[in-house]
Amino acid sequence: MVKQDSKEKGLHPRNIHNTPYNYKELIECSPKLAEHVHITKHDSLSIDFAKPESVMALNKALLKHFYKIENWEIPKGNLCPPIPGRVDYLHYIADLLAESNSNIAPTGKVIRVLDIGTGANCIYPILGNSVYGWKFVGTDISSSSINSAKSILKANKTLNKNIKLRFTEDSENIFEDVIKVEEKFDFTMCNPPFHASMEESMLGAAKKRRNLSIDTEVKTESNFAGKNSELWCDGGEIAFIKRMIEQSAQKKDNCMWFTTLVSKKENLEEIYKSLEAVNAKETRTIDMQHGHKQSRIVAWTFHLKNQKNKWKKSRW
Repeated sequence: MVKQDSKEKGLHPRNIHNTPYNYKELIECSPKLAEHVHITKHDSLSIDFAKPESVMALNKALLKHFYKIENWEIPKGNLCPPIPGRVDYLHYIADLLAESNSNIAPTGKVIRVLDIGTGANCIYPILGNSVYGWKFVGTDISSSSINSAKSILKANKTLNKNIKLRFTEDSENIFEDVIKVEEKFDFTMCNPPFHASMEESMLGAAKKRRNLSIDTEVKTESNFAGKNSELWCDGGEIAFIKRMIEQSAQKKDNCMWFTTLVSKKENLEEIYKSLEAVNAKETRTIDMQHGHKQSRIVAWTFHLKNQKNKWKKSRW
């Protein structure tokens, strides 16, 4: 059965970024941000979100001020993720786990998470460990992304103790050779590459620039960067997610919940059919809205309620 979880527009109620950024406080924490802050026509402070160096400076300030991450650097050209939207995913999954824990979001190192395609920024493990104290394993098919993520972990001792990284060479096998035979994860998460080709990815970036009233004829760097494996794969988002669903059935005893972001609403029908084909016992679709962008999480489990309760008692 597919259950649709609805919510009012806006970020998750526990999301600390529900109020506008206090740039003065952020600058006090991270003085270099001041170079990128300007006064808008509405007489408020902001940055130019089209400039990657400005978004990078903002992210560093947010991570330092709210999440106590002192050192965060990513290679030029890699995705620079929006922090509020990324942490939203984690809050909603915490709610999902809470259903098996007397409606209390479980915290601490007993919760183990598998982040598929963790990327050079390693953002989900960083935020999940900072907010909830969860332990993570991040995987990626890009050795350069893994190396970048390792550098971030080494530069932050608390992260290095709680986040492990695994390089996987085979892009077709999402879980095989990643999840060990007896290994348990309380949930998996993924922000899949949503374009089917590099050309489609470039068109998507151009659309975002238009939405920010940027002249698309001017060949400047864009915040909407990203390496190939971060942005596109053969068949796009739907092909990746369908492959993930099919392979999850082989690891159903290793994970309580499998989850993924779904960018394109029109892909949901095919995703639901794939979940029925593998006999998922329960499926959730959780709508999210970040500014003007709408997205959603699809979560599925092969565990019935009594099995989830046993899982909780044995692990949490």
